[in-house]
Amino acid sequence: MNATSLTDRKNAAISRGVGMTTQIYADRAENAEIWDKEGRRYIDFAAGIAVLNTGHRHPRVIAAVKDQLDRFTHTCHQVVPYESYVHLAERLNALLPGDFEKKTIFVTTGAEAVENAVKIARAATGRSAVIAFGGGFHGRTFMGMALTGKVVPYKVGFGAMPGDVFHIPFPVELHGVTADQSLAALKKLFAADVDPQRVAAIIIEPVQGEGGFYSAPVAFMKALRELCDQHGILLIADEVQTGFARTGRMFAMDHHEVAPDLTTMAKSLAGGFPLAAVTGRAEIMDAPGPGGLGGTYGGNPLGIAAAHAVLDVIVDEDLCNRANQLGGRLKQRLESLRETVPEIVDIRGPGFMNAVEFNDRTTGLPSAEFANRVRLIALDKGLILLTCGVHGNVIRFLAPITIQDEVLGEALDILEASMLQASAGS
Repeated sequence: MNATSLTDRKNAAISRGVGMTTQIYADRAENAEIWDKEGRRYIDFAAGIAVLNTGHRHPRVIAAVKDQLDRFTHTCHQVVPYESYVHLAERLNALLPGDFEKKTIFVTTGAEAVENAVKIARAATGRSAVIAFGGGFHGRTFMGMALTGKVVPYKVGFGAMPGDVFHIPFPVELHGVTADQSLAALKKLFAADVDPQRVAAIIIEPVQGEGGFYSAPVAFMKALRELCDQHGILLIADEVQTGFARTGRMFAMDHHEVAPDLTTMAKSLAGGFPLAAVTGRAEIMDAPGPGGLGGTYGGNPLGIAAAHAVLDVIVDEDLCNRANQLGGRLKQRLESLRETVPEIVDIRGPGFMNAVEFNDRTTGLPSAEFANRVRLIALDKGLILLTCGVHGNVIRFLAPITIQDEVLGEALDILEASMLQASAGS
């Protein structure tokens, strides 16, 4: 069975709305490597889109899930609760930034976490409006789409979005938006479009994921916190892609001097098993009445077991420090290519949440074509990469933080060769 026949079957059986970055059909995987149905090996620098910070099939995660399989797989915590759910909530309450009492709920996906964070914010404040950022990504549900600051492919064709959602520019100086300009846009929004006394929350990714791996400046986040406090607005940190050691700290907000009121988490929380969470100030989390939050599969015991193992691995294997080391190696290699690959305009990202951005060498405009060319050449050489950014001209790097040194070295060699080949063909 080859990839062509599988692709034909996929096209006949699955909605075209489920896009596919590659035509690789996975057969097995281990840490940072995937083997397809034809036996070809790939180095995985996508990690299920930031889901596998602890790698494919980490032995401790698999052991925890196998142990849970022998006990029970589902009761619905809202019907028959279990201690592991309670304990994981206690662990997240202690880990999240903020010197205040916290509470947690578990759901299934990042989009569901965002939806619930908005519900909680509205219940706690009695307000309805939510402010998000251009370039932000918050999911494919209707509220997630409304909050997401990118039309194609996420909003196009789906009709009217939920109301009372507003966007302001995210501060990206590379694209001509300073932190001061972004704050000025927020104040203009308050003056022209929405009374701040009607705003329940502002939601922000500390490092934009799909938007291009741009980091929110520390001073900007501090000013945002001050404005929220001034107007009684809740600050929601979307840590779905940034959480769990990816940025060199347990959470990206740990790099800032302020704490959010609510935090959404998913992806690497459970090392490949579907689990998401919202953690926040206890009094805010308690605003919805009993039954207002939850879901049949929210906090599935297999995902909960995996998450406990993930948190243990992050600490025991010092993955925060490891992320900083790996990111340093990657950025150093990319910096060494600036002169020979003139399309490079920026190299960035905290910890091991890194990106390289490309412009056309002739026009100076963002070049999605060049980024995709690098991706395809690398894929042919056995390295899986992802692009991102509003202009599609960014390659983001999300390899497992547990990647072996020799595998990382091999991947960096492939990346360098791919970028040189793409540039030579420009």
